[in-house]
Amino acid sequence: MSTEEWRLYGFAPVPRDPEVLFKDHPTASGPNPKQDLFMADDFPLPDTPLVREVRAFAQKELDEQTFNHSNRVFVYGAALVKTHFPEWKFNETPSAVETYALSCLLHDIGTAEKFLATTYMSFEFKGAIVARDLILSLGGPEPEADSVCDAIIRHQDIFVKGGNITVVGQILQLATILDNVGLRANLIHPRLIETTTAKFPRKGWSEHFAQVIEKELTLKPWCHTSTFEVPNWKAGVQSNFATDVRGNDVMRPFD
Repeated sequence: MSTEEWRLYGFAPVPRDPEVLFKDHPTASGPNPKQDLFMADDFPLPDTPLVREVRAFAQKELDEQTFNHSNRVFVYGAALVKTHFPEWKFNETPSAVETYALSCLLHDIGTAEKFLATTYMSFEFKGAIVARDLILSLGGPEPEADSVCDAIIRHQDIFVKGGNITVVGQILQLATILDNVGLRANLIHPRLIETTTAKFPRKGWSEHFAQVIEKELTLKPWCHTSTFEVPNWKAGVQSNFATDVRGNDVMRPFD
């Protein structure tokens, strides 16, 4: 392992807790954070052989709503980091952008019909294994496959306060929770949301994802998704996470 690989594949450690990450931040804190006027087309997926093959795999295995969500997550995350964390030099590092794109395309692969009900593992963990194996089978570098795998495993560790996470993992967390519940949507321009949801329509994503949450909880009450729920959650108890997803007022006009 080397610090050069950290830079190339998005491993650099940053605080896990966004409250720490954004505390007294020069552009992201306060009532009026900076909102650069970006459009969805400003952040195309990298046109690399690996991304093209992974995109084709994701589009084949995922339903349309989840595939579109995965693309929106890429746009929102790339825009957020360009505005608020230019010092990370993320957008200027093509291999890091590719790593993030692969993470976005595959972060919910574990919810695909082919995988969700065919494993006892939580969807993030199964999906991370599928993603790593796929990238390696396509000739991707092992550090890149590891970075994607790590980010997917941790992308729903929303309640972990201490320690660090990789750059790619943090961007993925921020962008997924933004699309799913509207959290910190004020860090990006409303026009970016409008153009991104036009390019990759939500098609009832809030209700769709809420049902996926409820399905996994019912199938696997031990799953990692249950960390969003009350202790000792049992079937029949309303899901806090599904309720929050259905209550996404920011994205409701686009659903």
